[in-house]
Amino acid sequence: MTAHPPGPLWTGRASNRAQWLLAVAGAACLALGIELAVDHSWNGGIVALLMAVIGCLAAGLLILFGTLAFVHVAVTIDSESLTVRCGHIGLPRRTIRLDQVVSAEFVPRITPQQWGGWGCRWRPEKGTAVIVRRGEGVRLGLGDGKVFTVTVDDAESAVRVLRAHLRALAR
Repeated sequence: MTAHPPGPLWTGRASNRAQWLLAVAGAACLALGIELAVDHSWNGGIVALLMAVIGCLAAGLLILFGTLAFVHVAVTIDSESLTVRCGHIGLPRRTIRLDQVVSAEFVPRITPQQWGGWGCRWRPEKGTAVIVRRGEGVRLGLGDGKVFTVTVDDAESAVRVLRAHLRALAR
């Protein structure tokens, strides 16, 4: 018989439906780039046309990836680590080993403005964060002095699980 690893101790998610509006804007930029490339008359100047097509395609891809990557976040705590997966394909991903966590704190109000916007963020005075929406989250103090914050629903439960695990590790 094969031993199966224990399941997660806690899982949570956070979503930002407003990001879908930005994703539509990115798709529109892509569509405009394709439309320009296919249907535009080539007698108006190839360089200008290429710049417009490439600009629309690049802007569309950046907006689309940037928004879809942070439309939701999934947080999993198991007996060894806390893992944060962003977007539909789980990238970017951050895994923090629980033996590196020295404190876990519930933060009732996190805003994108505090971090400079949505997404993966770094602020010298605050540490790193994954911010997908305004609201509650978890702040971890790490053994190397760094801090990691993530917005997630039911963050108080996550903190209870983390603190119980930290107490068990301390024994």
